[in-house]
Amino acid sequence: MKRDELNTSAVQQEEVQNGRRKFLKTAAAAAGAATVATIGFPMVSRAETTVLKMQGAWGAKDIFNDFATDYVKRVNEMAGGRLKIEYLIAGAVVQAFQVQDAVHKGVLDAGHQVSVYWYGKSKVASLFGTGPVFGQNAHQGLAWIYYGGGLEMYQELMDLLKLNIVGFFAMPMPTQPLGWFKKEVKSAEDMKGLKYRTVGLAADLMQSMGVLVTQLPGGEIVPALERGVIDAFEYNNPTSDRSFGAQDVSKNYMLGSFHQAAEFFEILFNKEKFNVLPDEHKAILRYAAEAASSDNFWRGQDQYSKDLLWLRDEAGVNIIRTPDSIMKAQLEAWDKIMPDLMKDPFFAKVVDSQKAFAKRVAYYDLMNSCDYKMAYDHYFPGDLGF
Repeated sequence: MKRDELNTSAVQQEEVQNGRRKFLKTAAAAAGAATVATIGFPMVSRAETTVLKMQGAWGAKDIFNDFATDYVKRVNEMAGGRLKIEYLIAGAVVQAFQVQDAVHKGVLDAGHQVSVYWYGKSKVASLFGTGPVFGQNAHQGLAWIYYGGGLEMYQELMDLLKLNIVGFFAMPMPTQPLGWFKKEVKSAEDMKGLKYRTVGLAADLMQSMGVLVTQLPGGEIVPALERGVIDAFEYNNPTSDRSFGAQDVSKNYMLGSFHQAAEFFEILFNKEKFNVLPDEHKAILRYAAEAASSDNFWRGQDQYSKDLLWLRDEAGVNIIRTPDSIMKAQLEAWDKIMPDLMKDPFFAKVVDSQKAFAKRVAYYDLMNSCDYKMAYDHYFPGDLGF
């Protein structure tokens, strides 16, 4: 072999060896980086975790507080450590009726409440859960929110009021009882002059029926009844009412009413905080509301029914079905107060949308549903008593 051919061969061999060394070095570096990434991943996740501070409008013993933490649990588990909600009970940062203001200002990142708690800013707020019933129930009210344009109108209201808020809704609440009375009321006339606790448009409704209304957050209700500040009250459900100790100060519990028959929770977020979140985190916050909505309702059906029987059988409470005459008077009272409220164009816009949606979906539901009371009476005759 000639000398120049030997030299060429040596050069080629050296290039091959250099290439091999470079490949092994690169591979080793990549493997090391992968190992570091795997071992160090939890630290990276913690460093990048977004934490949102949420406060509810509920006391620690209220089942509504449990419903709020059910939502938080779903967010935290679905987010896999990259998004976390830290939940606080009412009063931890602000009082129950101040949650929305705190979220708007960024004092809180999020809140769990009902929209009626801030209807002092706009009576339209009460339409998102505590407005008139046109035949729709709370399930159909949520259908309007998510499929009938309600959520878009809600956000439009936030913009009109210049509120730095994004919100979702959850938990189709069963009809709220007429409430707790020292003496059974048998007619709308019996309610005139009573000092009665309610909130939102229900306050306007009851006032038009001659009731003297006081608006109080949940934790202040029973003390007010004990002091004689109020004669009667409604809150929401048998479980919450039991936790307040309503059975210790009153023995007449009247079920059935049109004052708040289709309410749901409002889950609030500071808009600036929400808007900078990744799309997947925004989706988790919305879809967790939908998931919690179902779970809240199922849990409520189980617990509310247990506590109603406890109130009746253990606490000696008289469980009374509100007379139809009172509920008819409530519908007439809604008719009485609505014309003035409808002078607000945006209020009218929301009501018209709800009413059109209710006419369609309630028609389907009422025409198609079987008579569940008939079936109950068939298997448990005489149990209902009406």
